[in-house]
Amino acid sequence: MIISALNQKGGSGKTTLAVHLAMALVRRGARVLLIDADPQGSALDWSAARTAPPALPVLGLPRPVLHREVPTLAADYDHVVIDGPPQVADVTRSAVMASDVVLIPVQPSGLDVWGARAVVALLADAAMVKPDLKAAFVINRKIVNTALARDVPETLGDYHMHTLAASLAQRVAFAESLGSGLTVFDMDPASIASSEVVALVNEVMEFASGKEGDSRAAPSGANSG
Repeated sequence: MIISALNQKGGSGKTTLAVHLAMALVRRGARVLLIDADPQGSALDWSAARTAPPALPVLGLPRPVLHREVPTLAADYDHVVIDGPPQVADVTRSAVMASDVVLIPVQPSGLDVWGARAVVALLADAAMVKPDLKAAFVINRKIVNTALARDVPETLGDYHMHTLAASLAQRVAFAESLGSGLTVFDMDPASIASSEVVALVNEVMEFASGKEGDSRAAPSGANSG
């Protein structure tokens, strides 16, 4: 399965999501390839900073040929996770066309919700060519017990796209671990942050298998909410 983390807005937490999703899948016993499609190379930087034995390969491929190259690369792996670029461009379109599942990390703020408009429109176009494409919002960097955290799922509903129930909170552990080439699993596998990632990957797998909610990408016009 090929999973992309995509959003045009910088700072949405794509790399945090992609790296932790990939490592959570490795912990489940899967063979996983992480592709860094972001010209900034954040996932590659994370891999270079890692002093622990590498748990998965990280390949830099920030070019609009993902949809042609990834299927061949995926043959040797159970899953491929793509960390996308911070804008809707040819690379993002190629990542969408390469993917089985697209996850859109969104911070619980009005600006982030509005900023998802372009990628939702892109997914609507892609769904015409890939009717089995699945896409969902992932609430990331949620500030627990705030009105924004409670209200954002309802606000995202205006896009008529599935929002996963599992989310990642704003926790120092995510930033500290990534900056050291680690994950929250390396720092403390029993932490709340680790349990959030486990819950998220479990739900992503259910969603990908079609066991949860409406899995189709938003219909054209769904970006007008």
